[in-house]
Amino acid sequence: MKVLFIGGTGTISTAVSELAVKKGIDLFLLNRGNRGEFFPEGATLIRGDIRNIETIHKILDDYKFDVVVDWVAFTPDHIEADIGLFKGKIGQYIFISSASAYQRPPAHYLVDESTPLSNPYWQYSRDKIACEQVLMEEYRKSGFPCTIVRPSYTYGKTMIPFIFNSREYRWTLVDRIRKGKKIIVPGDGTSLWTLTHNTDFAKGFTGLIGNLQSIGHAFHITSDEVLTWDQIAYIIGDAVGAKPNIIHIPSEFIGVFSPEHIGGLLGDKSVSVIFDNSKIKRFVPGFTATVPFSEGIKGTVDWYESNPDRCAVDEEFTKLCDRIITAYEGAIRDGS
Repeated sequence: MKVLFIGGTGTISTAVSELAVKKGIDLFLLNRGNRGEFFPEGATLIRGDIRNIETIHKILDDYKFDVVVDWVAFTPDHIEADIGLFKGKIGQYIFISSASAYQRPPAHYLVDESTPLSNPYWQYSRDKIACEQVLMEEYRKSGFPCTIVRPSYTYGKTMIPFIFNSREYRWTLVDRIRKGKKIIVPGDGTSLWTLTHNTDFAKGFTGLIGNLQSIGHAFHITSDEVLTWDQIAYIIGDAVGAKPNIIHIPSEFIGVFSPEHIGGLLGDKSVSVIFDNSKIKRFVPGFTATVPFSEGIKGTVDWYESNPDRCAVDEEFTKLCDRIITAYEGAIRDGS
């Protein structure tokens, strides 16, 4: 089976790429070739920028694929461009959506694929919803063979996952923990969350590649382990050998100082979400997530510490945390 990944070297897709090759898939990656460290051995690079559609049309003209997976489509125009590229030429198209597209806040604590799609807090999620709508309309109209996958918070060796951390320099959280500085947990720390290791995600995802029964369907693929954000903080602390000094601050207060974080907090991680994975287990028999967070995060910390250059700290984010904490503690003292 010949498969094209558009992207394929990100946190989630790297693990899927590696497993796909191991399973004997003839894998091609269309990307700009900027992340060679994560390019899977045995795959073939097609160098190009998917946003340059005219050039990509010419590049892909000599190839024929059974399945195409787009890891980097974020807006409806990206989807429309893909439909123009692949309509009538492939057996399956898999779109990477997001579990943050599900109703926020959820009307029921348990989320399955029938949960409504609605997120008034985060444009990223609304764009993913709009992408799904374009795809499903094309599926109903012309039979475009799409499958939709909605990852939730998925991490691997290159990502230290947390509810409030620097996006670019993930080691910043560890630096604060080890120095005894307070780390911010939005809310009261008791909201429930699921973190999924990318190798577990890959097991479910590769079972959908070429799975014609999955066409027209949407799936999320997550661990069944459920933790509070305080528990997650303490597990990270255990992995780095220091007890975290947690301060709980309302998401809305954080948003006053950092409006760009509101979408990812109120529209995703501040809300308790538990996933029902029955559907992916039906379509991919034998799938189960086996990497507990306590094990996965140790591998992540080891990867960072194996190269000191990876342990960079985001000084601007550190200053932001300090400003928020100082202002919040001052407001508490003043009785505001």
